[in-house]
Amino acid sequence: MLAMQTLGLSESTPRTENRLKSLFWPSIQTGTDVDYLGTQGYWVCAIVSVISFLTSVALNPLTAVLSLCFFFFGGVGVRERSRYAAVAVFVLFFINMLLAGIGVVGVLLSALLLSNVRATWMAHGWKPDSEDAKLPARLSDTWADKFADKLPTWLWPKVRYPYYVFSAFILISGIIGLLTMHHR
Repeated sequence: MLAMQTLGLSESTPRTENRLKSLFWPSIQTGTDVDYLGTQGYWVCAIVSVISFLTSVALNPLTAVLSLCFFFFGGVGVRERSRYAAVAVFVLFFINMLLAGIGVVGVLLSALLLSNVRATWMAHGWKPDSEDAKLPARLSDTWADKFADKLPTWLWPKVRYPYYVFSAFILISGIIGLLTMHHR
């Protein structure tokens, strides 16, 4: 049951669109959609951070930890509707995919992260004046609620500016790596 709640499969609030469309081409019609897309983007980034860590820890533990932090804190930013965090996460993942080789999983995750960029961009400016526009309360009933609803709200104001500096350094390093690989 917890996994179903974590993935948003058993919520009482109806979505205005189906899961696949919401993942790859989201739209926003209500404040609940804004909140849902932020949560969804956060979980996508958290999963990418774990996958990135696991695939690189044997090769270079420091790179694995930096990657874990980059994608996780980027996900925190996505949850808080940071357009910069959404773009940074997508760009670095895309660069890493090009450096490591293009595969089916990489393409799917890139598409999800690009969808996060679109959703975050739309959600960032969400302020219609209707009753449906009201954002739902962030929950703290379960571990997943605390992890996806409360932690980002508490953490993002503390890590936002350090993340901007850290991510800029990581992105520049990734771009240099891509350029040097291209010139070989």
